[in-house]
Amino acid sequence: MTVSGSVHVFFLFEVAESTDLTKVRALLGDVAVAATLHDKAAGPPGVRYIQPPIVASGDALGVGDLGGFAVRVKVYDYGVISLMLSRPFEGSWDELALVGQELIENDPLEDSAAAACQRVMDRLRAALVGVRPSFLREDYVALVANTIEGAPDAEAVLERHGTHIAQMLRGERQALSRQERDEVLRHRFSYLADDLVVPAYNAAFIYDTVGASAAALEILEFVNSQLLEFRYHDELLESELTSIYAGLQQPRGLLDRFVGRRANRAARRLHTLYIDVNELTDRLENAVKLVGDLYLARLAGLAAARLGLDHWKRNVEDKLETLNDIHRYAVEQTGMAQGNLLELVIVLILVIEFGMLFS
Repeated sequence: MTVSGSVHVFFLFEVAESTDLTKVRALLGDVAVAATLHDKAAGPPGVRYIQPPIVASGDALGVGDLGGFAVRVKVYDYGVISLMLSRPFEGSWDELALVGQELIENDPLEDSAAAACQRVMDRLRAALVGVRPSFLREDYVALVANTIEGAPDAEAVLERHGTHIAQMLRGERQALSRQERDEVLRHRFSYLADDLVVPAYNAAFIYDTVGASAAALEILEFVNSQLLEFRYHDELLESELTSIYAGLQQPRGLLDRFVGRRANRAARRLHTLYIDVNELTDRLENAVKLVGDLYLARLAGLAAARLGLDHWKRNVEDKLETLNDIHRYAVEQTGMAQGNLLELVIVLILVIEFGMLFS
């Protein structure tokens, strides 16, 4: 049975604190356009980006082809650059499963994408704010079937080719157990009788029209960009909390007892970090308005669950609570030091007054 569609590989890189999208458009000119989200249902659009990322073809940025894939570049305002590598597909289910096995965790292709991202960064350097010394990355594979011989509905596709779908999403060359196959297919979503999305942790299978599958790809890419940001800030908070807490636990010298300089410095640093991370998480939560499209909203929720996005969100929230506790401790230490200094000043004034009295 013949499958016709496309294969897409996303490589996302957390490269900077933020990106000035106005400068990106100025640097790229007419080749840069704002990304759009398309509803699955007919009628006026009900979904949109609050701050649309900028999209450009790889050709315009000198990265037009990677390993036989056409490249499209997307730049998000929160410092993420995403490369989508795409190529058409037509063949059997066995061949499609083989494609999934080859592309999931493909180190040479990932290295090529990292080098391409560096070239994109060099072109957009003036628009990047707070470039990272090293880049955190995410990759994701999407296998799209737009037409299947016989035009089966979603249930028929699962019944006849569920084993192929599970195999390609796990990237395994050996046959999966029935239990693992059922686990992969259990997390699926169909809105109409003839569409199907099966997202997994590092890959997804999509059976839909060209336009509707493009909307699903947009959502999968966006959710991966959120995951990347939460992963980065989880690591950042872990590192900062360890460093600050260790500094506050060191024995206090005479200056710290009466001035509280170290605690005061830690309190300012913690407060700044708390505001910055909170501001970013709020921006991520509200980056896309999905309330107008039930299909995309449910797809985003399912993809987020399969990628473990809530887990990373909770990690960041827990660390923010810890950061807030340490901030209160630092403020208390600063207050105690200031109290000690005030007592010392009072004692010195009394000593001076007694000295003047006796003299």
